[in-house]
Amino acid sequence: MDRELLRQALSYHGPELLELLRAEQHDNPDFRGLLPPPGTALEPPRGAPRPPADWREETSLDTEIKRFIAKKADLLFAHSWKPNGPPSDTIEENEEYYAVMPPLERFMDVPREDRREFFFRDIERGDIVIGRITSIREFGFFMVLICLGSGIVREISDLEITALCPLRDVPPQSNHGDPLSYYQNGDLIQAAVKDVDRYHEKLTVSLYSSALPPNLSSTKLGVITSDDFPLHYKRSMEVANTAETFEEVLHRSPGFANPSLVEYLAEKLGLSESNPPSLMRSLQMKNFNEEDFAPALRKKQSASWALACVKAGVDYFKVGRHVEAMNEYNKALEIDPQNVEALVARGALYATKGSLNKAIGDFEIALENCPTHRNARKYLCQTLVERGGQLEEEDKLLNAENYYKKALSLDETFQEAGEALTKLRKHMQVILYFLFI
Repeated sequence: MDRELLRQALSYHGPELLELLRAEQHDNPDFRGLLPPPGTALEPPRGAPRPPADWREETSLDTEIKRFIAKKADLLFAHSWKPNGPPSDTIEENEEYYAVMPPLERFMDVPREDRREFFFRDIERGDIVIGRITSIREFGFFMVLICLGSGIVREISDLEITALCPLRDVPPQSNHGDPLSYYQNGDLIQAAVKDVDRYHEKLTVSLYSSALPPNLSSTKLGVITSDDFPLHYKRSMEVANTAETFEEVLHRSPGFANPSLVEYLAEKLGLSESNPPSLMRSLQMKNFNEEDFAPALRKKQSASWALACVKAGVDYFKVGRHVEAMNEYNKALEIDPQNVEALVARGALYATKGSLNKAIGDFEIALENCPTHRNARKYLCQTLVERGGQLEEEDKLLNAENYYKKALSLDETFQEAGEALTKLRKHMQVILYFLFI
């Protein structure tokens, strides 16, 4: 169990969660030594978020959340939720790989005061901010923030949040004696947060890369253009004057259609695809059968759809509608390329239409996939003999002999092939006799 995380949850949610945990997890030995004894005062750890002022005025939703935490505590606080590998420090905004979305507040009616409070709650030293210079003084310049370049994405362009970049945090320019003379009102600036005063809602920023965390140290700080805006901000501007919903914007994003979307994000977050964490107890099993995984289930589903097409094709074949039958067989093989029934049915139709080589090809693939399929073997032998007969008529006797031999290798008891081979060899002996007399 993650003791620190459990302690933070108890400190935030209060005594009611503690009592619910005792009721739900009383038989769990992992919790017996972790839960404080009755009567223990719960003090929030340093730096932990404090509960709302009215947390004692419980709502039904609050209670349901606590019950959920208590019921799933053995899963929620387990170490298995930690990433299987190191997560990426940053996930590059690339709409080809995943859906880069505007901040969620763009689609919600969140009061400005609340958004401002959330911003100052979440902003950290080293985060990247982007703004426009509004005033240049002898001690530095002020900028009004437009968007964030890292950290938690927020909709802040209308909040009029001001940041100060002191003179000491403005790098000198080679052609300017005064560092500030390089800048002018209206310039777009990308800077790193150097200090945060959450109580007075004040920010200090720096243009030195030393203010950035190691994973962002290569980020360009200073004057930028509108082309350098983060992709999430550009998307936000695109939908600003539209009535598009979150789902509509999501579905038209190129990255949302990326077949490797889940694998890409799982890798970036350090999550395992083969053993993902889950709050469903039935998925906590360690030994799943292969047939329970998506590829096997998809194969079964494809086989079922393909057989439905084969059945429709057979019905068309019986009434002489060969074109429609062929379309159904081809559709079945598009769904399931190795479907034996579709291969045998299409091979039979090819043979009926006189395309014996194509028929033989389908029967051979069907027999490779299912060596015990009786019709595949039977039809292949019959078609080989029929093709051998065609080759005899073309005086390609050695080729015809090979086809008869192949039919007998598949079925030694196939009388028609044996008789054809015997007759052919007698014919070949007669030819040789007349050639040498």
